[in-house]
Amino acid sequence: QVQLVESGGGLVQDGGSLRLSCAASGFPFADYSMGWFRQGGKKERELVASINVSGTSTYYAQAVEGRFAISRDNARSRVYLNMDNLEPEDTGVYFCNKAGAKFEDDWGQGTQVAVSS
Repeated sequence: QVQLVESGGGLVQDGGSLRLSCAASGFPFADYSMGWFRQGGKKERELVASINVSGTSTYYAQAVEGRFAISRDNARSRVYLNMDNLEPEDTGVYFCNKAGAKFEDDWGQGTQVAVSS
């Protein structure tokens, strides 16, 4: 059974930093590109960053380019998201999953990020 446990969220001020962690199990982690998604307010869940299986190639949504950094540890089946220069628009619930995950797939509970202005 796929399990995804996100942690590291919290309340920070505009310009602050957070590091999110995700522990994955129940599937061959090293065989999948992984991503971080966020859902804020009335917006649909969107992919903000992804990383390929070897960690050598990354993708970032334009809104977070230059501020967020995704990384992974295949030996520990973990994926991370370093977030710097946070903005109020980054507020939302952050989820990790396979990069191609769909709404109907298994998801974790996510971790809440709140950025105050």
